[in-house]
Amino acid sequence: MSYGRFPKGFLWGGATSACQIEGAYNLDGRGLSIADMVKFVPKEERKGDRPLNITREEIYAMLKNGKNYYFPKRKGIDFYHRYKEDIKLLAEMGFNVFRLSISWSRIFPNGDDEKPNEEGLKFYDYVFDECKKYNIRPLVTLSHYDTPLNLALKYNGWSNRKLIDFFLKYVRTVFERYKDKVDLWLTFNEMNVMTKNPYTGGGVFTEDSDNPLQLSYQATHHQFIASALATKIAHEINPNNKVGCMLARTAIYAETNNPLDIIKTQKANQMNLFFTDVCVRGQYPNYILRYFKENNISIQKEFGDEEILKLYPVDFISISYYKSITESSNSNTERLPDSLFTGVKNPYLETTDWGWQVDPVGLRWVLNDLYDRYQIPIFIVENGLGAYDKVEEDNRIHDDYRIDYLKKHIIQMREAIEDGVDLIGYTTWGPIDLVSDSTSEISKRYGFIYVDMDDYGRGSLNRLKKDSFFWYKKVIESNGEKL
Repeated sequence: MSYGRFPKGFLWGGATSACQIEGAYNLDGRGLSIADMVKFVPKEERKGDRPLNITREEIYAMLKNGKNYYFPKRKGIDFYHRYKEDIKLLAEMGFNVFRLSISWSRIFPNGDDEKPNEEGLKFYDYVFDECKKYNIRPLVTLSHYDTPLNLALKYNGWSNRKLIDFFLKYVRTVFERYKDKVDLWLTFNEMNVMTKNPYTGGGVFTEDSDNPLQLSYQATHHQFIASALATKIAHEINPNNKVGCMLARTAIYAETNNPLDIIKTQKANQMNLFFTDVCVRGQYPNYILRYFKENNISIQKEFGDEEILKLYPVDFISISYYKSITESSNSNTERLPDSLFTGVKNPYLETTDWGWQVDPVGLRWVLNDLYDRYQIPIFIVENGLGAYDKVEEDNRIHDDYRIDYLKKHIIQMREAIEDGVDLIGYTTWGPIDLVSDSTSEISKRYGFIYVDMDDYGRGSLNRLKKDSFFWYKKVIESNGEKL
């Protein structure tokens, strides 16, 4: 293969979320978020690798008897108190971009508050100033699986159109506050998760609904409108702002050349791309209308919604990419362990400890597919290997398996650039070990930096550089040439 070269100014870094690293869930005026109510469930008691769709009844029970459970995302890895140390480590690797999110409930504790929480705003001032100290550009996600809990309980989250106004008040506050510190923004993390896990995607409870899909897609519509209007506000406050949407993207293949497998695969790809179709093209695609009809879904729109979507598309697409899946029309074919995006086993691919099939070449296919479809810049904002890491007797973590995974994906990124894809950046997921969103474990580690903590929050929280730390440093120094 003759690999392409990464362009000058390519953005190299790593990605995190507030609810998985910050901790300090009850300090300095922060309110509870939906992520704070996800209790830890040991692997032997879980079914697959899927975050739970929690019910309203369960929430109230946990609020009443919270001492009986451990909530890992409330502790995170204590980035709230260790951000200077952590950002310094990222700078040592040579990061020129750091993806993080703002905790909405740290700014507006209940989500519908009249005034923002100044202590919360100050915290992110400090974080962004620390990034600037090392010439690291923040890439900030506005909502990353942590809708304020009050908005979920009081309004049923994003199923209620009122959340658009609450969200826009929040985004205007942070756009104004950080207009001289942040110019790269993402609206909603992995928007397509809303239809897979409505609680995680937007604080939506579906247990009392006759048609949960109706509720999920209505909530999605409200996020579409909020995303478009947030893009409008971002450009008004600072014309240099660039705003992206974010999609959990997998390559999806047909199991065989049976036409029924091909059609099923095409439909699965369409349901994935529906979200970017709306955010980039500014309208609902025709193929979704049949799906709505067949599933008794009727989106309630207000006058002007279609114009809003058309007028304020995003500036770029961002994606997470971890694996590919294979689709089959044969209902008797055994499927892989349950996760948000499941499929049948692909015999050509290796499988991780969590049942995800590793497919670097699929990333090249995904990048080409997206760029051919939209012709706007693409940013890979999540990619990485969740694995068990062991501290050896020499006090080192020899994670060659992680280096191998990332190396193979970066090679395919170079191939995509040679194909003509306008790829602008790459942030690996979890550059510092963090609490897993899907399982609330920390033993599912992604980082270049090890955090001394176990799944029950026990440990010193000390940071330790893995072998991959030094490898990624060389990758960045060489702009992707030395792998």
